[in-house]
Amino acid sequence: MKSKRFKVFGILAIALALVASTAPATSAKVAPAKAKSAVEAGGLKELIKLAKKEGEVNTIALPDYWANYGEVKKAFEAKYGIKVNSFDPEASSAEELVAVRTLKGQDRMPDVVDVGLQFAVQGAQEGLWAPYKVSTWNDIPNDAKEANGLWYSDYGGYIAIGYDANLVKTPPKSFADLLNPVYKNQVALNGDPTASNSAFLSVLATSVAAGGGVKGANNINFALEYWKQMKASGNFVPVAATPATVASGQTPILLDWDYLHAKYKDQAGRVDWKVVVPSDAVLGGFYAQAVVKNSPNPAAARLWQEFLYSDEGQNLWLKGGARPIRLDAMVKAKKHDRTAFAALPAVPKSAKPIFPSLQQQLLARALLTPAWPKL
Repeated sequence: MKSKRFKVFGILAIALALVASTAPATSAKVAPAKAKSAVEAGGLKELIKLAKKEGEVNTIALPDYWANYGEVKKAFEAKYGIKVNSFDPEASSAEELVAVRTLKGQDRMPDVVDVGLQFAVQGAQEGLWAPYKVSTWNDIPNDAKEANGLWYSDYGGYIAIGYDANLVKTPPKSFADLLNPVYKNQVALNGDPTASNSAFLSVLATSVAAGGGVKGANNINFALEYWKQMKASGNFVPVAATPATVASGQTPILLDWDYLHAKYKDQAGRVDWKVVVPSDAVLGGFYAQAVVKNSPNPAAARLWQEFLYSDEGQNLWLKGGARPIRLDAMVKAKKHDRTAFAALPAVPKSAKPIFPSLQQQLLARALLTPAWPKL
């Protein structure tokens, strides 16, 4: 009896040892700056507690009109009682990286960034970002995120033509239309395409149109020839378009993301702003989020990302006319804002959207940067 009992105990001991050896390891709680997920920080409740203790989060390049960020920031502050410091809201993606580098170790250093894809990759290569996977990580398509969580797409849209119908009597329907002499001194971009991601992709969209599709995405020279003609004809207005330049009539036609054109409708009603997704090129793109490495408010930075990728945060972007990266998953789960979804800008039925790859964008920028000032 005794030997049999020991034999049974021995078998049980071996079985338990095997279970222990094959059971998934649980992550030990780590400091917020090292946490690669809410679980590693001790869970979402603990992350919220730590973020509230920090009391603030530093953002950059997030103007209120951009993808409804004004409401996003207010909602985050109301939900968690954490102040959102919105520094340099009009900064470009390139300037965001400069700020991360130059403000390193300072209280004003950005905790998070919202940048164009190539800048997200550049920052990752420089070691500027901290890996972090939000709780809804699995809803983000694999080709829209860095495998370790260094960056992940957040929202996107299509490059569109906006115009003031009070001044533009012949509505443009395509990029090709904009070369018409009737638009002399009327066509503008929203910034310098060698620094602004949205302006750069606007130029790339004209390349897609001039090249007849993917061929144009592979060769920015189509765009260089297009803008050479645009400048030679006098149609191009070399001024970075803003709501003020639109209101004054200085830039009555401009290219920008479809979800950003609402900002050009001035409150006084003097501008009758219309928006059209061009029939000859539907170019789409997504911006990307990243947590800044060794930033001043690491817990709040991670909580900010959790909020942005929650149903609430994604629907706030959708309300601003942008297409959140989790939209497909949310529609499938019926968690999307149906009214906002129905209000998204119409896309030409015959057009096939093109989303330029990172390689296409990098090649295009490498050729565009030295050539643009010489056009």
